[in-house]
Amino acid sequence: MPRPNLLFLYTDEQRYDTLGCYGNARIEMPNLDRLAAQSAVFERTYVTQPVCTPSRASLLTGLWPHTCGCVENNIPLRPETKCLPEMLDDADYFCGHHGKWHLGDEIFAQHGFVEWKGTEDTYHAWYGPQRDQAERSSYHHFLISRGVQPEPHPELPPEIASRFFRQQIHRLPEPVSRPAFLGDEACRFIRQNAGRPWVLYVNFLEPHMPFHSCRDEQYDPAAVALPPNFDDDLSGGQSLRARMSAAGCRAKGFEGQALDSEAGWRQLIARYWGMCGLVDTHVGRMLAALDETGQDGNTVVVFTSDHGDMMGSHGMLAKGFMFEESSRVPLLVRLPGQRAQRRVASPVSQIDVVPTLLDLMGLPLPPHLQGRSLREVLEGRRTPSDDVFIEWNRDFRPTRGAAKPLPPHLAGLCTPAEAEAARAEEIRTVVTADGWKFSFSTVGDHELFDLNADPQERRNLARDAGQRQRMGDLLARIRRWQAASDDPLPLPRETWQDARDARDGKE
Repeated sequence: MPRPNLLFLYTDEQRYDTLGCYGNARIEMPNLDRLAAQSAVFERTYVTQPVCTPSRASLLTGLWPHTCGCVENNIPLRPETKCLPEMLDDADYFCGHHGKWHLGDEIFAQHGFVEWKGTEDTYHAWYGPQRDQAERSSYHHFLISRGVQPEPHPELPPEIASRFFRQQIHRLPEPVSRPAFLGDEACRFIRQNAGRPWVLYVNFLEPHMPFHSCRDEQYDPAAVALPPNFDDDLSGGQSLRARMSAAGCRAKGFEGQALDSEAGWRQLIARYWGMCGLVDTHVGRMLAALDETGQDGNTVVVFTSDHGDMMGSHGMLAKGFMFEESSRVPLLVRLPGQRAQRRVASPVSQIDVVPTLLDLMGLPLPPHLQGRSLREVLEGRRTPSDDVFIEWNRDFRPTRGAAKPLPPHLAGLCTPAEAEAARAEEIRTVVTADGWKFSFSTVGDHELFDLNADPQERRNLARDAGQRQRMGDLLARIRRWQAASDDPLPLPRETWQDARDARDGKE
């Protein structure tokens, strides 16, 4: 049997419920709808950590963030840590990476990828000392060749101002947009390499902030559906960090977009939807190139994202939370020649992606991988039953001396010391096959949700005395996972005293 190709498509900050196969029929996504109709649709896929760099590291290496060291954004992936192309043990495979990387040395080929088409000019601060700061991304050179020049920034040094910033890029016409560039390059790659086995990772920054694109007018804000838990005021015992985030959205909005009313949120969500549709268009071009070259029957196709976005759920924006909208993502896997949909309802983790792909490519699994292959699940021979784990790592250095004064929008919500503690919070979460989600917080702000009875996560049961035994069992599962994965985070003893009890003067 010929060795299969791999087309790995992943976006940045895309909620699971933006696709039709997850229940959203309002966003026009015809190409991803067709792909889903021919794929295994994993209904409950969770990232390893709901923020860019750590999640991407797991997707590429099959290691937990705390294992590979990428525990927060902009930590470079160590040169000795292998990505999937370095595990292939097959010199015939030609490997390419197009798009955002966010794992260090942004625009330079590395980790087994030979063809490299970078799209981001502004990660130069994290280049290694051996890299040329004057280099620009492939997308930069594409824009220059099309007559587009960086916008002037007289307040910046010339070497910085000569870069393309996202605020400009996201408003460019579609023919010179980043997704169109990625579509051009991926289609060329697919056609040029039709005669040999290949691996291509394509990452779209969209629908990541700043939430603008050439599709800003595609959806009427008045027709946008607000999330079903948009009206949740977080009075159900959710964490202080979440309530601080929601208060910040109401008070400050986002880059000039007011978020203190339904109208403001509808405008933002409409633009987010437009970005999702823009990705779909250029994914469709790549899938068409597979079909036209006769390679669809010998290519594994994956579509996923590095994390979600709250996008109005609980009145919050962006990522970094264990809520479903932030930590749960789409995952479609189409096997070579597959034409029928298979749905997988049990929760799975992206830690299993690398071992699954290596298994599908007929390659042995390196013993250092920390997930397990889902091939039997894809082939309908096994139902997942394992717990899923998520981590939140925060390298937060507390303020020396007195805590900083609270901004006005947090007055009455917490004290300066409590706000600082919340920002320093680290979390370990378990999601069970039978629908429980428990997050153990290093500052005592634990959360327990029954996803069957409360899928919108409106009521935190962690202070319910009747749930103490369940929380003890779930914490024991987290501790066993920590031991198995060498997680160094020490968790406090399970006293179950919630930090909010002391704040609220409760016994």
